[in-house]
Amino acid sequence: MQSLLMPCRRYCTSVAIAYNSQIARYARIGQIESARRVFDEMPDKGIVSWNSMVAGYFQNNRPREARYLFDKMPERNTVSWNGLISGYVKNRMVSEARKAFDTMPERNVVSWTAMVRGYVQEGLVSEAETLFWQMPEKNVVSWTVMLGGLIQVRRIDEARGLFDIMPVKDVVARTNMISGYCQEGRLAEARELFDEMPRRNVISWTTMISGYVQNGQVDVARKLFEVMPEKNEVSWTAMLMGYTQGGRIEEASELFDAMPVKAVVACNAMILGFGQNGEVAKARQVFDQIREKDDGTWSAMIKVYERKGFEVEALNLFALMQREGVQSNFPSLISVLSVCASLASLDHGRQVHAELVKSQFDSDVFVASVLITMYVKCGDLVKARQIFDRFSPKDIVMWNSIITGYAQHGLVEEALQVFHEMCSSGMATDGVTFVGVLSACSYTGKVKEGLEIFESMKSKYLVEPKTEHYACMVDLLGRAGLVNDAMDLIQKMPVEADAIIWGALLGACRTHMNMNLAEVAAKKLLQLEPKNAGPYILLSNIYASKGRWGDVAELRRNMRVKKVSKSPGCSWIEVEKRVHMFTGGVSTKHPELSSIMKMLEKLDGMLREAGYYPDSSFVLHDVDEEEKVRSLGHHSERLAVAFGLLKVPEGMPIRVMKNLRGLLVIAWLLMLSIRSYKIAVLTSWKAIPSQRVLQTILKGKQSYCIRVWAIFGSKDS
Repeated sequence: MQSLLMPCRRYCTSVAIAYNSQIARYARIGQIESARRVFDEMPDKGIVSWNSMVAGYFQNNRPREARYLFDKMPERNTVSWNGLISGYVKNRMVSEARKAFDTMPERNVVSWTAMVRGYVQEGLVSEAETLFWQMPEKNVVSWTVMLGGLIQVRRIDEARGLFDIMPVKDVVARTNMISGYCQEGRLAEARELFDEMPRRNVISWTTMISGYVQNGQVDVARKLFEVMPEKNEVSWTAMLMGYTQGGRIEEASELFDAMPVKAVVACNAMILGFGQNGEVAKARQVFDQIREKDDGTWSAMIKVYERKGFEVEALNLFALMQREGVQSNFPSLISVLSVCASLASLDHGRQVHAELVKSQFDSDVFVASVLITMYVKCGDLVKARQIFDRFSPKDIVMWNSIITGYAQHGLVEEALQVFHEMCSSGMATDGVTFVGVLSACSYTGKVKEGLEIFESMKSKYLVEPKTEHYACMVDLLGRAGLVNDAMDLIQKMPVEADAIIWGALLGACRTHMNMNLAEVAAKKLLQLEPKNAGPYILLSNIYASKGRWGDVAELRRNMRVKKVSKSPGCSWIEVEKRVHMFTGGVSTKHPELSSIMKMLEKLDGMLREAGYYPDSSFVLHDVDEEEKVRSLGHHSERLAVAFGLLKVPEGMPIRVMKNLRGLLVIAWLLMLSIRSYKIAVLTSWKAIPSQRVLQTILKGKQSYCIRVWAIFGSKDS
C-alpha cells in the first residue's frame, strides 16, 4: 500500500509545484488575474499556493486583495505572516505592517528584519533603531539593514559605531560603510576601510570609484579604475560620468569608445556630456546608435536640443518619441514645455499640458509656474491666469510669472493689481517681482507709478535695487522721452552700468533722435560687448545720418578686423503643428515663397492706397530709398505673417516669434463678414502702420479687426 502512495504523492507534489510556478510567473509579469484563475482552478491548495497568491497581489500593488485572501487562508505559518509584513512594506504601508507584526503569533529573525527594513525605507530610523535593539536575535542582514538606515540619515559616526560591534562584517556591510563615508566627503576613511577589506567584489570597487568621482577626484578614480580586477557596466559608467560631469568630454569620449558594452545609462551620459560641451551633432550621433532607447535617452537628447537653442529639432524629436509609443517622462515634458514657450507653439504646449495632466504632474507648483510662462509667451493670458488662480498656496515663482506675463503684454493695471494682491497675501517680494512691475510701467509709459515703486523698493519692501532694476528705470525714462534724466540716473547709480542699461539708453536716444547721447551709449556698448554687431550698426547709421562717412567706413573696417558679423533676423510660425522658419530677404528658401511675395505685394498696395509708407530712417543710410523700402518689405516677420495669412484659418490667431530679443507678434483676426480681406502688416517697429492708417484701411472694406501685442521676454521671466 505504501508503495502505491509514493508515486501518487510525487505526482500531486509535482502538480502543485507546476501550479505555484504558474501563479508566480503570471504575478511577475503583471497578469494577476491570470494568476488568480490558476489559483482558483487548483484542486488542492496548500499553504505554499496561498502564500504565492498573497505575494502576487502585493507584487502588483493590490494590498487590499492580498489581505482579503490572507484572512481567508485555512491555515497560516510564519512564512505567511512574514509575507504579509513584507508585502505591506513593499507597498509603503508601514503602519499596517506593524499591526500585522504585533498580532502574529510567532516571530522569527525574518519578521523582525522585515519590520526594521520597513521603518528604514520610510525614513523612520529612530523607530527602526528601537525595534532593532529589541530583537531577540540578529543575523548579518539585520545588522546591515540597520547600518544602512543610519547611513541614510547621515548619522555616519553612529553607523561606524554599529559597524564596529557587528559580529560578522560581510562585503555588503563594508561596502555600505564605504558609501556612507564617500557621501560625507570623508574619502580617507572610506579608502582605509576599502584597503582593509579581506575580500572585495566589483560593487566595492565601483563604490570607491564613484566616491572619488562624486567628490571631484576624477584622476584618483581613474587610477583605481585601471587596477580593478574585473569591471562591469556600472563601473565603466561611473568612471565615464566622472569625466562628463567634470566637462572633460575628450577623455569621456575615449573611455566611451573603449567600453566593451555600452550600457544605455552610459550612452545617456555621453549625450548630455556632448550637449553640455556644445557638440550637439555628436550627441545626436550617439542617440541614433542606441538600439534600445529608454525614456532617459529621449529626454536627454530633447534636453540638449532645448538648452542649445535647437527648439524645432526638440519638437520634432518629441513628436517622433510619441509616434514610437515611448511614454513621456517628467524631464522630457518640462524640456518640451520650455521649447513651446520659446517658439510660442501653443498647440504643442497644450498637448504637453494634457500629457502632464494625464501623468498627474500638473499639481506640482514648479510645473504650474512653467505652464504659466508657456501660456504667457504664447499670448494666452486667460489660460495662464486660470492656472494661477487654481493653485493655493502659491509660491513666489508663480506670482512672478503672472506679474511678468501681464507686464510683457503691456497690461500694467493687471500687473499692478496682482502685485498688490501678492503683498496683501503676505508673500515676500524679490528682485524678479520688481523687474516685472517696473517693466509693466515702462511698456505703458507710467513714469510716476514706476518712480514711486522704484523708490519704495528698499524702504518699504526691503529689496535692494540691482542692475536690472536700474535698467528698467532707464528704459522707463527713455521710452517717455526723458533721455537726459535717464543719463543722470546712470551717472548716479551705485552699481556699474552694464550692456543692458546702455542698450536701453541707446534705444531711447535712437527713438527720440538724441544723437549726442546715442553716440555715448553706443561707444559704451562697444567697450562692453565688442563682438556684438548691434551697437556697430546703430552707431554706423548715427554717423551716416550726420554725413560722417569717414567714421562709417572706419567703424565697418573695425567690424571686419574683429570679425564681428550681424546674426540674421529670423522669424517662425507654427502651422498645423509644423514650424516654418523665415529669414529676411527674398533669398528665403521656402516652397511657397512666390505665394508669400504675392500676398505681401497685395498688402503693400492696400497700405499705399491708405497713405502709409514705412519709416526707413533707421535702415542703412548709404543705400537708395527704393532699396530701403525693399529691405523693410522683406523682413522675416512680414514673410511669416504673410504665410500665416495664407495658411491659418479665418478667425484664428497668427503667432509669429522672432529670435531677436524674443519678439512675439500676435495678430488676432476676428471675422466681421463672410467675404473679407485679411490684413496684417507687422514688421520692424518703424514699419508697423499707425492706428490711424489701419483704421483707414479697415473703413469701408470687408475686413478683419487687428490687435497687436509686442512681447519682449527673457529667459529669466
